[in-house]
Amino acid sequence: MRSAVVVGAGIGGLAAAGALARTGWEVTLLERGDRLRGDSAALLIWPNGVRALRAMDLSGGLNAIASPAPSRGIRRPSGQWMVQPDDAVERDADASVVVHREDLHDTLVAGLGDKIDIRTGVQVRAVRCEPGEQPSVSDGRSTWQADFVVAADGLDSVVRRRLVPESSVVAAGCAAWRAVIPWYRAPKLPADGAGTGGETLGAGHRFRYALLGEPGSAGVSGRGGVYWAATVPGASRPEPPATQLSLLRRWFAGWHAPIGDLLAATEPDDLIQHPVAELRPLPRAFSFPAGPGGFVLLGDAAHAMSPHLSQGACLALEDAATLRVLLKDAIPGRTLQGALDAYSRARRPRLARILRQSRRVGAVYSANGTLAVRARDAALGLTPNRLLGRASDTVRQWRPPA
Repeated sequence: MRSAVVVGAGIGGLAAAGALARTGWEVTLLERGDRLRGDSAALLIWPNGVRALRAMDLSGGLNAIASPAPSRGIRRPSGQWMVQPDDAVERDADASVVVHREDLHDTLVAGLGDKIDIRTGVQVRAVRCEPGEQPSVSDGRSTWQADFVVAADGLDSVVRRRLVPESSVVAAGCAAWRAVIPWYRAPKLPADGAGTGGETLGAGHRFRYALLGEPGSAGVSGRGGVYWAATVPGASRPEPPATQLSLLRRWFAGWHAPIGDLLAATEPDDLIQHPVAELRPLPRAFSFPAGPGGFVLLGDAAHAMSPHLSQGACLALEDAATLRVLLKDAIPGRTLQGALDAYSRARRPRLARILRQSRRVGAVYSANGTLAVRARDAALGLTPNRLLGRASDTVRQWRPPA
């Protein structure tokens, strides 16, 4: 029986574990938490992420939990359009959607099936990657070995630090928050286009929001509401959530409706601050041979980047979908090693390209100071497709390998 160990039960790890199990692999899933759980925020899934879920036979679950994403227009804090929304995108069969993270998590857990060996409370501390031995990981008490190991253990991946010690986690120079306001606490939304959600850019500050389900309803999952995400310059904030929320209300005071109302309706327990960092340099490879197979890096463990393109979850899903196709018929030995090498060759050039574009977009979004902001706004208003359009096309056009 072909065997795999997946380290980490985030979005990428769950997707990879389920996809491998459905193609005949014996999978052990290791999670450091005491149970499998998602957080209480939401996320945007671009068309590439939707296609990845479809390739892994998970799009049926997505249809039940997804809401249409708002138009891709960009406003100034005054509410004036800087980049007009592209209505054609909303008619795309693979248009972006917004989902509650707990709903997506539940869909991915349901996709695991009943044949996966799930071990929680496991903190991987040691990694063995030797040419003549099966790859393995250990928490200091138990050891798990298999034909290959998927490292989906996130930004601070222990596996990656062992395999690629030269890649370091570097702060991205901004702090980011997300929250979901349930419908019963949500403010009344504007009747104009701003009521369905959108994106607003200020001097280094960014605010996005979207609807989860229909206003006034609980949604299919019972987790409907208004999702928002905010980014500001500087390091992560160490203060308690109530103080962070007070700062956010001050920083975004005077921005167009309903931004102030959304922040006013947010409670400290709704607020989630996310680490914003990236890997530098990008790992030299995403696969490393050992024994009959080896290790592969997936998701943030392989290519953590700043959230300017909202691609973290989507790229992890791409990784899992690619791995599923390449390893479907792989046999431990040269065939498996060749498949793992093909995964690295397929994924790394794309990720390097997206990382460069994310940094360019981040430089635009983080413009600060009166003159820099005016120049940025003018450039986006006149030629949005040169940078944002190129970056959008790069991430949207991905298709799973045949």
